[in-house]
Amino acid sequence: MSLNGKTLFISGGSRGIGLAIALRAARDGANVTIAAKTAEPHPKLPGTIYSAAEEIEQAGGKALPVLCDIRDEAQVAEAVAKTVERFGGIDICVNNASAIQLTGTLETDMKRYDLMHQINTRGTFLVSKMCIPHLKLAKNPHILNLAPPLDMKAKWFKNHVAYTMAKFGMSMCTLGMSAEFAKEGIAVNSLWPISTIDTAAVRNLLGGATVAAMSRSPDIMADAAHAIFLRPSREATGNFYIDEEVLRAEGVADFSIYAPGAKGQLAGDFFVPDEVFARTDTNIRNIY
Repeated sequence: MSLNGKTLFISGGSRGIGLAIALRAARDGANVTIAAKTAEPHPKLPGTIYSAAEEIEQAGGKALPVLCDIRDEAQVAEAVAKTVERFGGIDICVNNASAIQLTGTLETDMKRYDLMHQINTRGTFLVSKMCIPHLKLAKNPHILNLAPPLDMKAKWFKNHVAYTMAKFGMSMCTLGMSAEFAKEGIAVNSLWPISTIDTAAVRNLLGGATVAAMSRSPDIMADAAHAIFLRPSREATGNFYIDEEVLRAEGVADFSIYAPGAKGQLAGDFFVPDEVFARTDTNIRNIY
């Protein structure tokens, strides 16, 4: 089984986890639309939609880079239309785009609050809404939101309530849409890492090189996403998947390839329920 000939629409996929998912699909021969805002190189953020497209083509896939701000309904509609025109349909929608600011209530300005909610919650809703008419025509359609389990504990809210609300909004899209579109056979799931992932966000905002050295590579999320996309959409829906657990179910036992430079414990990620840490034998530090 593979994603050969399948078409993925990925929001914010010019770097990090989104790009890793795109490249994993490309190695199967998939078609990938990268719908993101980065057209020019950024001093702190590697990659553009065009460099991502080049990597996808080099990996064996077909790429469509589309400059798209997912806060803009018309831009999303145009990006989806271009995808369907180019590739003939959409099989998989990946809601990867996300904004983060880990500040308390008094320290969070409303401009940043709006940005997080417009990109995370509203963007996920909008991109899904635009893709669903085309997913209904696909043979094994999937929506995958890079969003956490709905673990409704105060500890996830108290230090950064605005960000948590925005991320959990993505998770609520999973909860609601998986039931809403079950009859159409569209799988809607979330995927979240058990450990921190070495991305620009970690290096720039969440601890820098120290935490990056305790993190896994984005490849673990890409491999887990790939495994989910191959599952029957009518059977595998409404789940809040954890990357490591998805791959263990696929028979993976050695996870050292995903953290080749790590020494000692890995850093546990935000929003991972206590019971998930309790059932893994990975040497991981749960600091929340």
